[in-house]
Amino acid sequence: MRVKYDSAIGSHVGMVRSNNQDSGFAGDHLFLVADGMGGHAGGDVASAIAAREMSALDLPPTGGPEATTNTLRTAILDTNAKLRSAVKDRPELAGLGTTFTGFIPVGDKLALAHIGDSRLYLLRDNHLQQTTKDHTFVQRLVDSGKITEEEAKTHPRRSVLMRVLGDVDASPQVDTDVLDTRPGDVWLLCSDGLCGYVEDHDIEKILRRRTSLQGAVDALIDKSLAHGAPDNVTVVLVETEEAPQTDPNATSELPESNRRFAGSAATSADLRDGDTTTARTRLMGRRRLVRRPPVVAESQFEPRVDEYLAELIAETRRRNRRRRLLWALGVVAVLLALGGALLFGYQWTQSRYFVGTDGETVIIYRGVQQNLGSITLYSVAEDTEIPLSELDGLEQRQVERTLGAGSLEEAREIVLRLGVNDE
Repeated sequence: MRVKYDSAIGSHVGMVRSNNQDSGFAGDHLFLVADGMGGHAGGDVASAIAAREMSALDLPPTGGPEATTNTLRTAILDTNAKLRSAVKDRPELAGLGTTFTGFIPVGDKLALAHIGDSRLYLLRDNHLQQTTKDHTFVQRLVDSGKITEEEAKTHPRRSVLMRVLGDVDASPQVDTDVLDTRPGDVWLLCSDGLCGYVEDHDIEKILRRRTSLQGAVDALIDKSLAHGAPDNVTVVLVETEEAPQTDPNATSELPESNRRFAGSAATSADLRDGDTTTARTRLMGRRRLVRRPPVVAESQFEPRVDEYLAELIAETRRRNRRRRLLWALGVVAVLLALGGALLFGYQWTQSRYFVGTDGETVIIYRGVQQNLGSITLYSVAEDTEIPLSELDGLEQRQVERTLGAGSLEEAREIVLRLGVNDE
């Protein structure tokens, strides 16, 4: 089966950042997202360099999927060298770095390369699944079972990366893989400005309801904006389609002249001739902030892997102990409050009285005529020894239904009004 690929791309600076440190590229044969780090001075430069350097691979693949992954890895390492060289030329960029997640379709296969915490998702049969794994210390904690996926989403160190491109590592480890694809698959490349703040089920819902790829890209970015968009957000969507067999021009790639940059790479002054920008420009005034944007930490690379991981594990254990202690204190406080409420309620019931019967005589009871499970909330206060049979029919029925009283004296007065002389 011959396949072809359709794509859409978009990027937004977000509601908090002052500049866009993301870059994206959707070409004829290459699709990628890069998320820069290193602050205002370096992050946008790093991602733009990575996107523009890697865009040189936007050519029909000459080998199979495995060979193409090797080509991707080699190009990424060359790009890493370019980033390190940029720091030598401009020392103020020291510490710059970027993630990279991208793929090249080779027939009905995808040659994938990934480093950092940008992500690749697959929507297949209306089910969304994450294909890449984040290269973060927090992900290591999840993998080792020390924290849950839910805890990872709010962990204060979730932005600390184990692997990135840049002047932080001369020979970074890059994950590569070959993935199968089939018509109907939708591949989502995104920076953590989307997946870090929009839940997977919301992403899935938007992709399932799409009427067009570009509409879905815009809807995903809008969803991030609705959550406050505290970080830059970049999205690339690629859909695998069946190429008509009757079309003699059908190929396994996109038609020519479909190259689009987004984010920092789209605004760089030295874009090559022929490159065009189609990223949507949004009017900030038309966006209404739905939720207060959380404080977002700058992504950072930590080279002391073993030492930092040990510190993080120790910190996580302390946090878990504090969380368990606070949880236990909370449970104790709730139990004390419930106990106090029950005690107060029980004491109130014992200030009440009612006139009733045990079936034979008229009795004054203390409490209320209720039970809590096996606990009886009333007891005999006085047995009047008045036979129930001595009362007339109306009085018998009233006593059987019980007559409430606010005090013992009031209950005694009710007995006297029954009209019986208890000599």
